[in-house]
Amino acid sequence: MVVTNVQQQMQQSFQTHVDENLLLDCMRCGFCLPSCPTYLHMEQDEAQSPRGRIALMKAVRDGIVPFDASVEQSFDLCLGCRACEPACPAGVQYGALIEQTREAVQEVKQSTFVEKTTRKIVFNHLFVKQKNMEHAVSLVHLYQKTGLQKAVRKIGFLNLFPKHLKTMEASLPPVAKKVQPLKKVKAASMKVAFFTGCLMDTLYKETNEKTVSLLQMLGVDVVIPDNQSCCGALHGHSGELKRGKQNLIRNVELFDSDDYTYIVNNAGGCGAFLKEYEKHLHSDERYREKAVRFSEKTIDISSLLVKAGLLDYLATLPQQENKTLVTYQDSCHLRNVNKVFNEPRMILQALPNVHFKELSNANTCCGSAGIYNLLQPASAGNILTTKMATIKALQPTVIVTANPGCLLQIQSGIHKEKLEASMQAAHIVDFIYKSIENYSKISKIY
Repeated sequence: MVVTNVQQQMQQSFQTHVDENLLLDCMRCGFCLPSCPTYLHMEQDEAQSPRGRIALMKAVRDGIVPFDASVEQSFDLCLGCRACEPACPAGVQYGALIEQTREAVQEVKQSTFVEKTTRKIVFNHLFVKQKNMEHAVSLVHLYQKTGLQKAVRKIGFLNLFPKHLKTMEASLPPVAKKVQPLKKVKAASMKVAFFTGCLMDTLYKETNEKTVSLLQMLGVDVVIPDNQSCCGALHGHSGELKRGKQNLIRNVELFDSDDYTYIVNNAGGCGAFLKEYEKHLHSDERYREKAVRFSEKTIDISSLLVKAGLLDYLATLPQQENKTLVTYQDSCHLRNVNKVFNEPRMILQALPNVHFKELSNANTCCGSAGIYNLLQPASAGNILTTKMATIKALQPTVIVTANPGCLLQIQSGIHKEKLEASMQAAHIVDFIYKSIENYSKISKIY
């Protein structure tokens, strides 16, 4: 085997970035295999499984296997859903390993000019400064508001784009409407800070406003610190954590206060990364303690709503006769990293207008996985097709989820299957708000 200079650099990069102790935790037992979407969808190819990828990481690190296109594809095709972690009896930290691996690859990989430029725009500008994200999303709203969207669709301009992009365009949320605050039903009980997120505070700004309204209804005092940064999840998942650390540092500094009990978020993917700030900043003595406090205070909106007494409030509402059939699609990171899966279901089951039914594969990835559906459309499409088959078998009126990427992906699936007339996807906050909006107008403090 001829070892090139690039191969040596790649091996050295793996030795620098990929923790050998974490690699050695894997016992190759195979308990992860049934939980891995890519392994199941790719003819049970070991190279597309968690233990197979870990074996490749170790082999590249040790110089046994040269890093080539097939090895890179194995890492690229990983969704990063981390469903393998709860299934692993040895507690292998696969999420950390795939992030370290992608960072090692990016440090040495000879990228094209287009890829370098794209990464620079995305990771140095778009997901660093919230104003840049706001400007980008304002163009989407302008596209919808001016009637340009209708014109573009009518003349068939979108047919020039790949099919998956055309489907995603059809799934874009409409321009945000003004949210009416809900009437308070509980006296003040706690104070929290709200992590607004980048996509959630632009593309889904209405959902953020409803989040605040629901919490205030339950007597929660909500503080929204200014100048927040993107959580850094896309940086971390794309091998760009070095660039993204400035986001993490800005956020831990901004939210470092004893004034509030929790730091709440309403996006499963963001919440998981926020919860692991303590890991990502552990080696930085300046921010280590602040990162620990930040991670300890981080909480998902469903968990906080339960703590704030939403279930008690819902128990006071009269049940409706005609109930909507609703199911729930887990956000992978919310379930597998933050271990939040009961609270959303408890809330949905308690809503007075809901007949809840469990989706048979609710705990498996929908194929969104951050920007995976853009980078790996074929694999993401196959995974979504499997997801939509079980959704169609259940025939719910509403599929509720708790992450913007999942929401867009499920909406894409509904559009692709031409089910818009009978089915819709909704963020859990939007669905709760809509379900109790009329009750809130007549509610009394209890």
